[in-house]
Amino acid sequence: MTPNTRVLPVAGRWQIIVMSVMAGVTIANIYYCQPILAIIATSLNISAHQTGMLPVWTQVGYGIGLFFIAPLGDMFDRKKLIILLQVLMLGTLFSATQSHSLSSLSLVCFGLGILGVSVQIVVPMAASLALPTEKGRVVGSVFTGTLTGILAARVVSGYIAEWFGWRWVFGFSMLLVFLVTLLFIMFLPNIKPTHSSPYLSLLHSTLQQGKRFNKLRRLSLLGALIFGAFCSFWTTLTLKLSASPFHFTSGTIGLFGLIAIVGALLAPWFGKISDRSDPCRIQVFSVLLMVLAALMLQFWHSAISAMIIATLLLDIGMQITQVNNLSQIYRLDEHAHSRINTFFMTSLFWGGAAGTGAGLAAWSCGGWTLVCWQLLLWTVMALWVTLRALKEIKS
Repeated sequence: MTPNTRVLPVAGRWQIIVMSVMAGVTIANIYYCQPILAIIATSLNISAHQTGMLPVWTQVGYGIGLFFIAPLGDMFDRKKLIILLQVLMLGTLFSATQSHSLSSLSLVCFGLGILGVSVQIVVPMAASLALPTEKGRVVGSVFTGTLTGILAARVVSGYIAEWFGWRWVFGFSMLLVFLVTLLFIMFLPNIKPTHSSPYLSLLHSTLQQGKRFNKLRRLSLLGALIFGAFCSFWTTLTLKLSASPFHFTSGTIGLFGLIAIVGALLAPWFGKISDRSDPCRIQVFSVLLMVLAALMLQFWHSAISAMIIATLLLDIGMQITQVNNLSQIYRLDEHAHSRINTFFMTSLFWGGAAGTGAGLAAWSCGGWTLVCWQLLLWTVMALWVTLRALKEIKS
């Protein structure tokens, strides 16, 4: 049997919807605490600086889970593995509702980060249940769920915490996780594992995927640069909008997340385009949108209309690029989806971490002007990667 021989069922419309909702509901747990750190600090009678470590613990947990758990999707039945992680997440969320100290809540955030990696098993599962000609559309749909979950989490958690208290945020999430897990059990098929070697061999094989595929290395670099720019922007946007000349409240700033959600809803359409068009040309176009956005943020940063348009362009450019990336990597080897996805997503994780750090450092050293110049640097480097790939294909 060749690596790309199809033996799996094809996902139907409702199965794709369930996987998309599952991805969004799950990934949201990693971001719920970010907008409510001040409320948590007041409730626990600790400083805001101390609660600032909670998102760090979540990201540390996610990074560990990404490398050590996500590849297991090739070793075990993905449906059973995802259900197990979701059940453990329900227990962790319940622990969050009972937390009354920083240490216990830190442990909860660490656990949510590790278990939230089930998203990176859902996405390869969706790709494996798609026809080769429809991978972009299907992956784009699930990617929509993931991005919507990330962006909506910041808005939803703030309002729930303000009205009912921060523990209700995790209680609300418990209900969502429970319901979507039931739907997942009802609608999704079992998938036989494709890797039978020992666990350490699986981890070694994950690292080897980069050596196997030059395209995976290139797309991972591109993805890291694009996500670095994305995280750099969103990390510093709050600082910009809360300062002169805008002086927006946190509620108003949260509405910018709705702008990004509009872009996220277009991801399935971008996926359809990637199934039918030259991926390199599409990526040149999408990265150019991000370069244009960086220039607008630099030269028209005092106009709110320009900030809105630039936010939309940056978000759409990132989504077109990443959906296109995912569509391509899932065509490399049907039997190594989880390992390939882990290699790619680990690159994105470190790119996002670097972008966040670079954005904050730029803000501290040179304000919004330096933020925009480093944002332009990220996007221009990404453009160089896409133009070089296009040149190699033509030659």
